[in-house]
Amino acid sequence: MMFENKIGVLVPNVMLPPKGTDFSKWAVVACDQFTSQPEYWEAARKFIGDAPTTLDLFLPEAYLGKDGEAERIATIRSNMRDYMAKGILETKPQGFVLVKRSVAGNTRWGLVMALDLECYDYNKGATTLIRATEGTIVERIPPRLRIREGAPLELPHILVLIDDPKRTVIEPLAAKTEALDKLYDTDLMLDGGHITGWLVDGANDIQGAIDAMGVLTDADAFHAKYGDHAPLLFAMGDGNHSFATAKANWEKVKATLSPEEQKDHPARYALVEVENVHDDGIVFEPIHRVLFGLGGMEGAEMILAKLKAQNGDARIELSADMPKASGGEVHTIPFCTGDVFGAFVVEKPAAQLAVGTLQNAIDALLKETEGAEVDYIHGEAVVRDLASKPNTMGFLLPAMQKSELFPTVVFDGALPRKTFSMGEANEKRYYLECRKIEK
Repeated sequence: MMFENKIGVLVPNVMLPPKGTDFSKWAVVACDQFTSQPEYWEAARKFIGDAPTTLDLFLPEAYLGKDGEAERIATIRSNMRDYMAKGILETKPQGFVLVKRSVAGNTRWGLVMALDLECYDYNKGATTLIRATEGTIVERIPPRLRIREGAPLELPHILVLIDDPKRTVIEPLAAKTEALDKLYDTDLMLDGGHITGWLVDGANDIQGAIDAMGVLTDADAFHAKYGDHAPLLFAMGDGNHSFATAKANWEKVKATLSPEEQKDHPARYALVEVENVHDDGIVFEPIHRVLFGLGGMEGAEMILAKLKAQNGDARIELSADMPKASGGEVHTIPFCTGDVFGAFVVEKPAAQLAVGTLQNAIDALLKETEGAEVDYIHGEAVVRDLASKPNTMGFLLPAMQKSELFPTVVFDGALPRKTFSMGEANEKRYYLECRKIEK
């Protein structure tokens, strides 16, 4: 069925294992989580054993750039083809997938669909229907492109947000799950909670969701809310660099195609889960930082020097334990290193958000400090654990309010890198659905 629209939506044919599969072993958390904790991935493999699993179909970023990467990628592509050939993956009827995810006491709803990469621009100031919410680091694309380029399948961990306060797109479908075909219903490994997915393949249901999304782009309504700005429909929630990688891959494929072939090539689209930012189950968590290669008060003084240079003034306040992070007019950024705790206090910050204040200082320091590296961490406990090791520093940041997201992207462009996360690491999207991206 063709569902013509002007909002960049493709109704996909997803691929999933047949019913009866142990989906608790099939579903695995997004590749960009637990990047400094290889023990997580070892525990996942141990739990899975020799069962069919998406862990055979992607490369955890904990292993990105490590010895054996090329061999791992070759194996992944081989596994993808084997899974299709052996019937481990079956093509489902055309439709969206309605998803209900419960984890950490929250339940959120989503709708899996494919989005047109021609409607996406990750550059700050973009006016496309699909936009990045944070600065895209182009250097992060090539390593990920090595994995996607030449792969016959894609697996989505990308979460895309819509601004639907009247709950017109996803919620009407969530109210009629009894009439939908259930695709999977499983607990998720390693504290991932529970997930259920239903196929939305009725033409009226599909068109109704598409039409409701189209209403959200109404020029007059958008102008009344945001003034003279181009409508924004889809804002990246999680997985911006994965979506940017899909875009880079499409540009390479596109260059080999005729204009007619470009119109419906599967690589032109990327599979995502769309969620309503107003869903009560969506929680914005801060993404903390851990700096490797610097530590102790020497490291703290180096950070302080950058904060002073960039903001006019700043100070360190030491404490017996980790203080609370705060934004607003004064930015308080807690840190720990070894058994030292304190906070950087910036009373007249140049950046709007505390994350920008800290990131600017870290970026400046990394440029001139050989061997220093930063990682982006979910959860205060992990920050404390990593920062207790020698020559390491951990930093905590305050959470961003959900209501700030769309206005900030519309008015100011992309947020500072890694400003927010939709939940902790175990609350991220788990790989389940697949889609062919080659003809």
